[in-house]
Amino acid sequence: MDKPASTRQLKVAREIQKVLAEIIRSKGMAAFGGAMVTVSEVRVSPDLSVAKTYVSIFPSEKAEAVMNMLNEDVKGLRGELGHKVAKQFRIIPEIVFYLDSTLDYAEHIDELLKK
Repeated sequence: MDKPASTRQLKVAREIQKVLAEIIRSKGMAAFGGAMVTVSEVRVSPDLSVAKTYVSIFPSEKAEAVMNMLNEDVKGLRGELGHKVAKQFRIIPEIVFYLDSTLDYAEHIDELLKK
């Protein structure tokens, strides 16, 4: 079982989530083939070297293509993140993107309930 995140991990995760969301929003939906990308959660490793970044993508049909775009540009995104938070963080964590499927799951449950 994972031990609970420290206050520092939570603060770093919150800041990364906020800044990454700004960066992705500033690129606009056109950069992601018209899909809306939301940074839903960030979890930082205990040594602050890895940021697991969960993104939800709407519409979900574009999820695979958008995940590929994000993973191809992960170095660029990390660079932009580094410029924006350089004063706050000593090391900029590696960013690893994961698809957050909770929206799809909620939609699926909704469909089942309507039957």
